[in-house]
Amino acid sequence: MAEINMLQAINDALSIALESDENSILFGEDVGHFGGVFRATSGLQEKFGRDRCFNTPLTEQGIAGFANGLASNGMVAIAEIQFADYIFPAIDQIVNETAKFRYRSGNEFNVGGVTFRTPYGGGIAGGHYHSQSPEAYFTQTAGLKVVVPRNAYQAKGLLLASIRDPNPVIFFEPKRLYRANIGEVPDEDYEIELGKAEVVREGKDITLLAWGAQVEIVEHAADMAAKKGISCEIIDLRTLAPWDVDTLATSVKKTGRLLINHEAPLTGGFAGEIAATIQEECFLYLESPIARVCGLDTPYPLIHEKEYMPDALKTFEAIKATVNF
Repeated sequence: MAEINMLQAINDALSIALESDENSILFGEDVGHFGGVFRATSGLQEKFGRDRCFNTPLTEQGIAGFANGLASNGMVAIAEIQFADYIFPAIDQIVNETAKFRYRSGNEFNVGGVTFRTPYGGGIAGGHYHSQSPEAYFTQTAGLKVVVPRNAYQAKGLLLASIRDPNPVIFFEPKRLYRANIGEVPDEDYEIELGKAEVVREGKDITLLAWGAQVEIVEHAADMAAKKGISCEIIDLRTLAPWDVDTLATSVKKTGRLLINHEAPLTGGFAGEIAATIQEECFLYLESPIARVCGLDTPYPLIHEKEYMPDALKTFEAIKATVNF
């Protein structure tokens, strides 16, 4: 296995997807010869030709509509939205067309071959148009799967599984980890099952749940808590829709406590849905209220990015408050 970063792992997954299925097509803003704004598609146009990896106009709604049209005709459409902040013009196509094609036809036709890749999240001094985490906007939409990897190994396996899944998938990539996360990644083709969370670290006093770049944050907080004698179990959700209720509920029944961390704002964030479900599943096992450590209910601030982010120190303080409740 080679040690590569997340961008290289994504590039490898895209290359394998294009090579293994001649019906797959990759497109988006600047993804061709330029290789994408982050170079995730570097070299793919040269390898597979301009007919299978090409640039689109600057129109997110058009990219999504084009993806739907391709997939409805049996193609595998891998569409890049250059930043997750720019996915909003495409919401009508994604929510009202992509997600509902199969349902409204009584399963006579579908666009299950669509995968939308998009970099999300802060930590790169990108300001409010290049730092948002909009995953919760899509978790409420029946017919879509929502996937977020935390490292290079997951990025390759989950992306290949997303592309090959018979349902439309939105694949959010934590861009601050693109080059920062380096790990061993198999050269061969492999998939990681969607809809399954991973227990990253076992513990007995409190369960910490996160996804994407925030898993690393809660790991740092857990290390701080360990010095105070607090044993933290860490779970990476990986797939937000559908999400793995059973794995999390099993953990919370063991620890009696739950803290959820995500970059998106607190209000309306996916942590609220998780908290409500776990409260129903584990009510008699809970030793304290479920805690949420999230982004602030403000536009993403450039100069106050550090204050906005739900970092390890905020998480550590919430861990202590929850354990000592």
